[in-house]
Amino acid sequence: MLHTSRYAHHPSAYKTFTTAQLREAFLVEQVFVPGEISLVYSHYDRLIVGGAAPASQPLSLTPIDDLKADFFLQRRELGIINVGGAGDVLVDGQSYTLQNKEALYVGRGIKEVTFLPGAGKPLFYLNSAPAHAAYPVRKVSLADAETVEIGSIETSNHRIIRKLLVNSVLETCQLQMGLTELQKGSVWNTMPPHTHARRMEAYFYFDVPEGQTVCHFLGEPQETRHIWMQNHQAVFSPPWSIHSGAGTSNYTFIWGMAGENLDYSDMDGVKPPELR
Repeated sequence: MLHTSRYAHHPSAYKTFTTAQLREAFLVEQVFVPGEISLVYSHYDRLIVGGAAPASQPLSLTPIDDLKADFFLQRRELGIINVGGAGDVLVDGQSYTLQNKEALYVGRGIKEVTFLPGAGKPLFYLNSAPAHAAYPVRKVSLADAETVEIGSIETSNHRIIRKLLVNSVLETCQLQMGLTELQKGSVWNTMPPHTHARRMEAYFYFDVPEGQTVCHFLGEPQETRHIWMQNHQAVFSPPWSIHSGAGTSNYTFIWGMAGENLDYSDMDGVKPPELR
């Protein structure tokens, strides 16, 4: 299993970063490594971002050194969203089949999580956060999700938000995950933008058409920067940062949050003319 660590950065330091330094600090360039589980341990609310890409052999989720744990979910919870073809996940011997864009919540205390290879070539995107309680394992389909349609084609931000692993759908400790689908002709996500000092956030972009790209914006509202991103890449957003993007085509992205509360509406909005 592959893993790296990322440290937190103060907003005054981030202002001095070059393009290369921004990418090194916040971008996860390769989420999926064929035949591997790849994880990035972030010091922003201890969120782990990663991917499992089983090829010919099952992949077992084992504890990384940073956790100092007997098993991966000894003190953590886990969210899984499949962004590939249909695939199976074994959770303490119980099999769950995830279709494309379906999610699985795995609570604290589960000892064995195994990702199985399959003809559908599944790709399991992972977020994990520390947990203070144990909640039941549950699969969440798109039909189970809380779905909201917002934005408009006139402002190029017509999108469908599917809240998969949120407290209006199931119980979690602090982890929240869902996905947003930009509709044809729209390119802006999370616009108007916001910050939420109580929570950090990570974005994972997928369904980006070949030859297209997404420009992700981060930073304090009056001191923004950007990172150009490709399909199947992720980016960390500190609690003091906006998180927004615009693509050269429509696309889909997964948002994952961890922090102080589970209030999805806890946002400090920023009006577009206020951005700098």
